[in-house]
Amino acid sequence: MTLSFDPDSLILPVGHFIGGQLLPAQGVLPMHRPSDEKAYADCPVANVDLVDQAVQTAKAALKTSNWGGVRPRERLNVLHRWADLIEQEAVTLARLEAISSTRPVGQLVSGDIAVSAEQIRFFAEFADKEGSDLVPTDDASLGMIMTEPYGVVGAITPWNFPINMAAWKLGPALAAGNAVVLKPSEMTPFSTLYLAELAVRAGMPAGLINIVLGDGMTTGNAMTGHPDIAKVSFTGSTRAGSAIMENIARTGIKPMTLELGGKSPQVVFADADIGKAAAAVTASIISNAGQACVAGSRLIVEKSAAAELIDAILVKMAAVTPGPTWDAESRYSPIISDRQRWRIDDIVKASVAAGAQCLTGGHFMDSEGYFYAPTLLTAVNQNSPAVIEEIFGPVLTLQTFEDEEEAMMLADHPSYGLAAGLFTGDLSRAIRLTRRLQAGTIWVNRYGRSRDHILPTGGYKQSGIGKDLGREAFQANRKSKSVLISL
Repeated sequence: MTLSFDPDSLILPVGHFIGGQLLPAQGVLPMHRPSDEKAYADCPVANVDLVDQAVQTAKAALKTSNWGGVRPRERLNVLHRWADLIEQEAVTLARLEAISSTRPVGQLVSGDIAVSAEQIRFFAEFADKEGSDLVPTDDASLGMIMTEPYGVVGAITPWNFPINMAAWKLGPALAAGNAVVLKPSEMTPFSTLYLAELAVRAGMPAGLINIVLGDGMTTGNAMTGHPDIAKVSFTGSTRAGSAIMENIARTGIKPMTLELGGKSPQVVFADADIGKAAAAVTASIISNAGQACVAGSRLIVEKSAAAELIDAILVKMAAVTPGPTWDAESRYSPIISDRQRWRIDDIVKASVAAGAQCLTGGHFMDSEGYFYAPTLLTAVNQNSPAVIEEIFGPVLTLQTFEDEEEAMMLADHPSYGLAAGLFTGDLSRAIRLTRRLQAGTIWVNRYGRSRDHILPTGGYKQSGIGKDLGREAFQANRKSKSVLISL
């Protein structure tokens, strides 16, 4: 079966998924396909009452199924069956995601969807292996630290990697014994709805996963401010994360995990493998057209190696060709919306007006859809808009340095600290500078996540609070109590 498909022939699950079934709903938010700009569907918006229905359904499902109190192995088995179904239904999931998102269908089956199944299996294994601890006390007492699920977790996922981000939220929360009410982006909801359906087919008690569609102002605020949502997990922009924190503080106090924006540096020394560095640097800004929070958008290179590195990057950027996300041969992503494409262009033009030199790109691509050309800006300084702002597009800035101190000064961003890359052939330098880089994730002589799901991700500064992935994500979905018993 070919992965390519006719987007007009795809049947879309439009509605909310509550209590184990799709509840059809009238759409009110117009949706446009990024690959051809065509209006093709309307997304419904869950109001306060419908969000409350989803939360109460989740609470009831927790009680009737005793999901948090059953043998942990039972949760593990259900999650493994769910992962199996995700792999079996990968083509359907890929098409539902490709039609609305920036993700080419050819990259989804073996990439995002396979990784999502792996992550759910990874978190499933914590269910019967992580638990309470006995702690040392005197002979006359017994001390324990007991952990238990929060209850109902509220999750909000972004549009750039819809199914993968849903797995980040659902996997650890469910393995830890919680129920989840999840709001996907109103621009890319369809694969998440089908993901929830597969969970029920795998034996997940109906109501443990509820998907409500809508925007941040109405649906998101209703979720994060709901008194029965015990914990919030969000991935998205720093601005939206700040609004969520404000809404939570206004309506009550609850723990939260926030994976937010980034403006990540890639520091390249002259002793690095320049060819390898060029491939990693270019891939990080071309992948998903730079629409990733960890995109390595600030290239900081030792002056003596700059010319060689620039030449290699320009060759790779020139080879990029646009294509619709429903074509299995497409490799380069469109921008998610026309508004976002114009925002990217405005920042590039403002940077050029401030003195930056555009070596390539800096314009809309001559094709159908919201495509923006891979762009390389040089002659920028620390005050350039392209250096300061998270662009969320295929725009790479380049600065040069003479020594380590200057490199570290340029790498440090006043607001963000999500990820950083470091390329060098000197092991001592790599370890020394890894300690100095202010970011939650450091990649050395590579750039981008692997399938080592044990490594947590999360940011410093305004790039977030808490961790996704890793043991930390599972532990963040359980609360602890201290117990001291006199014997």
